[in-house]
Amino acid sequence: MGGVRTALYNYLYAKQKGGDFILRIEDTDSKRFVPGAEKYIIESLRWCGIFPDEGVTEDGKVVETASERHPHAPYRQSQRRGIYRAYAEQLVADGFAYYAFDTAEELDARRAEAEAAGQTFIYGHATRGGLRNSLTLSSSEVSSLLSSRDDWTIRFKMPADRMVSMDDMIRGHIEVCTSTLDDKVLWKKADELPTYHLANIVDDHLMEITDVIRGEEWLPSLPLHYLLYEAFGWERPSFAHLSLLLKPVGNGKLSKRDGDKMGFPVFPLLWKSPEGEISHGYREDGYFPEAFVNMLALLGWNPGTEQEIFSLDELVKAFSMDKVQKAGAKFNPDKAKWFNKEYLRMKSSSELASLLVPVLRENGVAVAEAEGSADCVTMDYVEKCVEVLKDRATFVPDLWTAGWFLFKAPAEYNEKDVAKFWKDEIPAMAQEALSAVCGAGSATAGTGECAAGAAEAGLGMALEEFIRGREWPMGKVMNTIRLALTGAASGLGISEILSCIGGAEALGRFAHAREVLG
Repeated sequence: MGGVRTALYNYLYAKQKGGDFILRIEDTDSKRFVPGAEKYIIESLRWCGIFPDEGVTEDGKVVETASERHPHAPYRQSQRRGIYRAYAEQLVADGFAYYAFDTAEELDARRAEAEAAGQTFIYGHATRGGLRNSLTLSSSEVSSLLSSRDDWTIRFKMPADRMVSMDDMIRGHIEVCTSTLDDKVLWKKADELPTYHLANIVDDHLMEITDVIRGEEWLPSLPLHYLLYEAFGWERPSFAHLSLLLKPVGNGKLSKRDGDKMGFPVFPLLWKSPEGEISHGYREDGYFPEAFVNMLALLGWNPGTEQEIFSLDELVKAFSMDKVQKAGAKFNPDKAKWFNKEYLRMKSSSELASLLVPVLRENGVAVAEAEGSADCVTMDYVEKCVEVLKDRATFVPDLWTAGWFLFKAPAEYNEKDVAKFWKDEIPAMAQEALSAVCGAGSATAGTGECAAGAAEAGLGMALEEFIRGREWPMGKVMNTIRLALTGAASGLGISEILSCIGGAEALGRFAHAREVLG
């Protein structure tokens, strides 16, 4: 979710400014590389309706060579590895970086010594003079190590005791003293790849990036990135660092563990890790992409109005960085469901009927486009039922849960309801009332018209008037009718049920209930 929100905010900002949104795959950290992640990212953005102007793929094909549409290709950093070393060497030549030859074991020993003394080891201006690097070794030693070893790195030479002044579009002016910062690795001989810091600075410059919106976990790296732009003599982009998405209960960053514990997804699509662990996705859990995007946009951004429902185009027009909040945004799974419910209610009955068809077929209900076999329901009938049920649903499958009995007669009856209502003279009263309203001469199943020709909306009223006229117990008789038609005494109103299944079907179901229940 957090990654999609970052991409969404970049997209909204770019589109509002008339700019381009670029999808670049940053895969230079071989230790953190996850097979399948790139495809997952692209598919997730497509599901959300976020399509890059430039990027790693076009129509499912990897973009490897530059073109008018993709002038900065390739967009996968592992395919650009030949670019970065020259820039790292340039920094060394200009005195802004140096070669470091300390082994992992030597650095671990330094950390252990510092920890034993109650200190923290930082590879920086205060310690680099006592370490094995091109600042302390002779030029001949450096040349020999560069040619004979394959575990050396290039580190940035962080200046001592300098105040770096920075500006963030969300957080305002920031100042950091370099004495608190370490000499970050920029390039590694072991895999001939840069770290995030060098690769992103170089690529942002070469791809003419003007604005960078990223997560707040990168805020501590901003001083280094400012100094790298300065070292290269390049104009730097504007930066914005988004706050974290917070867990619904308690404090801290939202995590997959929170979703597993509370029963909500934290991934846009279902994700299966290389180890086989499966994480639920919003798409597979029945959320509409429009609802997911709308919900994400408001997690950290406030339009300043009472409006909560936004299309993607409306978000582009309304979005502004000055209304993105500095504080973390607490995720509310119930609000996520609310958004989906609102989008479901806004959809046409025709669209919802089409979405419901697979659910119906999974549950043994055959659907035909038009009148035909008596064993099928028509799309017109499905639309009619959806119109009755949509206010009771949050997800498409809820339409089935709320009104499955509109598509098939009940095979069983709730035992508690039977014991409560199906007794004494009540079933006979219920059958007489139902027959009077939808008896001989009434329409066939699915038309929703009664014998007297009353409008569909008046079926319940006609039943109530009939029962009231005989001074029968209203609640008992109506619940007994509902029990016979649906298998339970609670749920949809009688009028809504009859308007869908029709009089003949209702009488047939009641007759069957009398046979089964006596």
